[in-house]
Parts: sequence; structure tokens; C-alpha cells
Amino acid sequence: MNVRLLKLWGGHERTVRQWKQHQRDHGTEALLRDERGRQHGEGRKLTAAQERQVRGLIADKLPEQLKLSFALWTRKAVAELLEQQFVLKLPVRTMGLYLKRWGFTPQKPIKKAYEQNPKKVKAWLEQEYPQIAAAAKAEGAEIYWGDQTGVNNQPNAPRGFALRGGMPVIKQMSKRFGSSVMSAVSNRGSARWMVYKGALDSALLIRFLERLVRSMKGRKVYLILDNLRVHHSKPVKAWLEEHQEVIAVHHLPSYSPELNPDERLNRSLKSTLSHLPSAKDERSLQKQIIGRLISCQKQPERIRSFFNSSSTQYAA
Repeated sequence: MNVRLLKLWGGHERTVRQWKQHQRDHGTEALLRDERGRQHGEGRKLTAAQERQVRGLIADKLPEQLKLSFALWTRKAVAELLEQQFVLKLPVRTMGLYLKRWGFTPQKPIKKAYEQNPKKVKAWLEQEYPQIAAAAKAEGAEIYWGDQTGVNNQPNAPRGFALRGGMPVIKQMSKRFGSSVMSAVSNRGSARWMVYKGALDSALLIRFLERLVRSMKGRKVYLILDNLRVHHSKPVKAWLEEHQEVIAVHHLPSYSPELNPDERLNRSLKSTLSHLPSAKDERSLQKQIIGRLISCQKQPERIRSFFNSSSTQYAA
């Protein structure tokens, strides 16, 4: 062993001479030490089998299915699961490390109604929608997903920065007022919309359908809506019967808004408006709404992104 070379490597001369003596007394193999620190997996409270079991439960079931009083899997919920399954108590912080190691990350949940019929949703995804898509392709039609929403002058305010101990201030009119929006989006990046006052009725819906048909310039449109009562009203059915050559309307399974990509346009609109100064009157509110919708309409990639979530990819 070259002492000068080891000194150049960074070892102290005295340390190098000790290594040299240790080599003479015990051989070169004695210089090879085990890696310091805890070995992989050493010190864990759960066995590999227990980890696989818990990971499977979290992936396949909700807490309430295991008689735990949580809506979603949190660190505390998993800690209680371990206590339930193995009579093992672990700190909440430790559960975060386990969850990260198992590949779980905190995510915003998709809301589903208790009234939703999973069999009808499955039939829609596997049978009904593929048939609609095939029919639209055969007719050279474009598919749109439509929905309506309400917007008011007092949206949920986003977080903002302020000096420690202080609090941001947002000024709003004490009087509450709002407008409504009927819109439709296609997976090709197109959007159609109409701003109106009050609740959607048959006359307003027919007006929107007329505008949608005109915008297609002779091309047939397939429009997919939810099951709002007005969507099934007699005047709307009569109008659709008269215009079946240019438009066909289909309906999503009941209580399944997560399947509608246009819901994401509504959320995007409200989120964007929440970052703007609060409107002082109905006219300025409508101006803000129209401005945001026009901006979105000019961004086809953004509209196509509404079809990227796990619940809307079927429509992409």
C-alpha cells in the first residue's frame, strides 16, 4: 500500500500507517468493513407480509369499509388501521414515511354520490359511450359534453400572502348577485357557451341548442348532458325531434358529474374568477365571466386537458 498515494487521496499519515499495520497483522481482508449505519429494512415495526397486507387494504378499500371513522386514507387513518389489524401503535409521522415508501401520495379526491349506480356507470363506459362514439364517427358528427353552473360575486377566495400576524383583506359588495353559464366542450379543443340570468329553463336550453347547431355550420353534433329535469322536458324533446338531422342528445348516468369533462371547465372558470377583484355590479360580473370564457375558448390545449383526468379519459 503506497502511503504517499493514500495521503494524496486525503487520508492522514497516522491513519494510513495504522491501516498499514492492521494489514500486516490481519491481512488485506481485515481492511474491508461492513457498510456503516442501519441495513435496509432493519428496525421496521412491520414485517414484509404485514406491509403487503396493509398496502392492499389501502389500495382496494375505503376506511369506512373497514369500520374506521374516516372518509379518506390519511396518516392517522392508516395508524388506526395498524392498531386494528396488528395491535400496533405507530406515530402519525412514521405513517407518512411508510405511505411514501409504498407509493402513496396525498391527492384531491373525486366526489361520487351515494345514489350513483356503479353498474350503470360501468355500462356507460363499456357499452353506451362506445356505441355513441361509433355512431358519431359514422355520421361525421362531433361530440360535445354540456353542463350549466352558477357564478356569483362572492367566490371562495384563494390564499394570499401577508406579513406574519396579519391577514389579507378582500373587499366585496355586501349584496349577493350572480349569473349563470351554459357551456359545452369537445375533445378536439372546442368550447361553446352562453351567459344568462336565473335558472335554466326549456326556452333557454333550446336557445343554447340553436346556437350550438349554428356554430357547427351544417355538421351534426352529438351533445351529452346530465339528467337535469329541464333536459328531459317536453318542449326540449319536441325541438330535438324536429332537428334530429343536425343534433342528437344523450344523457350520462345519474349522479355522475365526474364523467362530464365540462364540469372541469366550470371549476376552471370559478377558480380563475376567484383571483380577480370582486365585481361591484352584475354588469361587471358578466364582463369578467365572458372575458374568462373567451380566453379559455382561445386555448384548445387547455380545453383538451379537461379530458385528461382519470374519470374523463374515456371521452378523450
